[in-house]
Parts: sequence; C-alpha cells; structure tokens
Amino acid sequence: MAKRDYYETLGVQKNASDDELKKAYRKLAMKYHPDRNPGNKDAEEKFKEAKEAYEMLSDEQKRGAYDRFGHAGVDPNSGMGGMGGAGGAGFADAFGDIFGEIFGGAGGAGGRRGGPQVYRGADLKYSLDITLEQAANGFDTEIRVPSWESCDTCHGSGAKPGTQPKTCSTCNGNGTVRMQQGFFSVQQTCPTCHGSGKEITDPCNACDGVGRIRKNKTLQVKIPAGIDDGMRIRSSGNGEPGVNGGPPGDLYVEIHLLPHNIFQRDGDDLHCELTIPFTSAALGGELEVPTLSGKGAINVPEGTQSGKTFRLRGKGIRGLRGSYPGDLYCHISVETPVRLTDDQKKILRQFEASLEQGGDKHSPNSKSWTDRVKNFFS
Repeated sequence: MAKRDYYETLGVQKNASDDELKKAYRKLAMKYHPDRNPGNKDAEEKFKEAKEAYEMLSDEQKRGAYDRFGHAGVDPNSGMGGMGGAGGAGFADAFGDIFGEIFGGAGGAGGRRGGPQVYRGADLKYSLDITLEQAANGFDTEIRVPSWESCDTCHGSGAKPGTQPKTCSTCNGNGTVRMQQGFFSVQQTCPTCHGSGKEITDPCNACDGVGRIRKNKTLQVKIPAGIDDGMRIRSSGNGEPGVNGGPPGDLYVEIHLLPHNIFQRDGDDLHCELTIPFTSAALGGELEVPTLSGKGAINVPEGTQSGKTFRLRGKGIRGLRGSYPGDLYCHISVETPVRLTDDQKKILRQFEASLEQGGDKHSPNSKSWTDRVKNFFS
C-alpha cells in the first residue's frame, strides 16, 4: 500500500513553517496516542503515520530530500535514501512535550523550560499531645518547629563573601541536561549543580555553600473545639522552603489525645466506669457523676447490677462537624467490700441468712445461674 504524502498526513501545506509542523503533529499525537486509545489499532496506525511524517519533515536535510524525490528520498532501502542527518532533534523535542502533556509532566522532566529547575519544598509533620478537655473546648497554642533561613553571611548566595557563584559549565545555567537516544529525549536535573544552574567554587563557611541555615521558629496554632485523635491541621507555607525559588511546603500538626483518668472518647461520645458500693446498688438513690462541663447526677434504681449503663444526653463532645454534642455513658461497676472487721462479717452473715429466708426472689440471677450449671452437668 502506497504511503500517504507526509504533508497530507499532518494536514499542512508544503511551505509550512517548523512551528506549524510541530503544532500539527502535536495535535495528531495527542489525539491518536495509544495510551489515550487502548486497543484501538486504527488510532495506533495513525499515530505511527503522523510520527513518521513529522520525523522526516522536522529534519531540514530529510525534508529537502523528500521535497525533491518524495518517499524515495528518505527511504534507507533506496539508492538515494538516508540523505538526511541522523538527528531529528525537533521531533525529539516535540515528542518530549507530548509525552509530558499526556503524563502530566509539563515543566518537569519532560518539559522544555529553560533555566534552573524549581522544586516545591517538602512538607513537615509535628505531633502535638493535647488533653481531652483541650480537644473538647479548643485552644490557641505556640509550637516551635525547625526551619531554614537565608544565611546572613552570604545573603543566600552560598558563595563566600567577596565571591560569586559561576554559571554551571555542565548545563550552561539551565539546571537540566538532556539525554537523547534515538527519537526519545529525556530531560534530567544537572548532576553538577543539582538544578540550581550555578557552581559555587568557594563556598560560604557559615552555611557550607547551602545559602541557608537551620533555625527554630515559633508558630501560633489554633486548635478547634471538637478535634479528635489522629486529625491534622495544615499550616500552609510553613514546611521546608522550596529550591531555586520554588514554593515552600506545608506543616501538618497531627493531634494525639493523652489518656484521661476518667473518660474514654468514642467519636463524639464519652464513656466512664462508675464504681459504687454494693449498698448503693441494692438500695438505689441519686449518684453524683463527673462530666467535662461540671457535675451531673443519675438516679440508680434499687437492685442495680454490675454492667448496667446509664446515658446522660448531651454530656459528650461536639465534634468538628457535629451540630449537637454526643452523650456520656456511665457503666456501673458494683464494688465488693474488703478488709471487713469481725463485727462487719457478723452483720453480713446475718444479712445473708435473712436473704436465704426470703428464697430466690432476692437473687434471681444467682438462681438462674445455678439452674444452668445443674442442667449442664445433668
């Protein structure tokens, strides 16, 4: 099958400029790239056809040979083929741009931007321990974090006072070097200047040529009411500074709740264990309970057993996104008296005898348990 005319393939006139050729090829490559058309053989063929056309026409010698002799002028198997150079730098540049756009690398390793490479600073994490009361009510605090500041001695240049950084001889100040193999061109950070575009032959003694020194800085942080364990607060721009004028990173303050001696938090709810004497559990009555906002009270009915839970509505914590506070759950634990005197033991034995006279009605749980054990062994 005869090949289509290269100019027709790209959709341009024969007198098209290099920029027009590149623009036309980029449009077709973006449309028919295999990664954008997985499994589409027709699109794959059109992509290859456009690539071949631009490869030939972007090279001045190959384009001249094609204009004079057609496909035979650039066919390596013909007598006059291969008259062009081995290059195609224009094709490599255009393909690098397209590769970058498809994979989100514009301005990065696949881009064509000149000058030193700019990098965003790294993010920092700071762990902050707070109490349950502080989490519930919110507060303002100060934290000290490590930071970098411009060196006062060299004023950020990295060079010893009286000297100046020199343009990098490897990348000529671009900060990047281009590695080319065949049709592919990859742009990498310069190994000599590490992307700065400058070489420091006589570094500053104060900062060892870095241009900045590490110091601690104090930041004001507002902890919102209702924050929970593991949540993070972002302090924009307070991370590591960028490289070559790049934007700084962010600081993330990670919250850790300290253990509380009374309450355990579960989302917006609070839980506590309320230990009461067995007399209070047997006789019932009003008991005082602690809450984050002060004292509260619950009515314990007669005969309350261990494990009984009482709920105080609205005595929990209002979360960051909550319209109403959670609840407080009090879990009853009945305490057995210890270290009894002889008189107390005597009283208890008399009390036990009176319970036995009343039959099973005083100890329904014990009767049920005894029956289950008998059934198990029978």
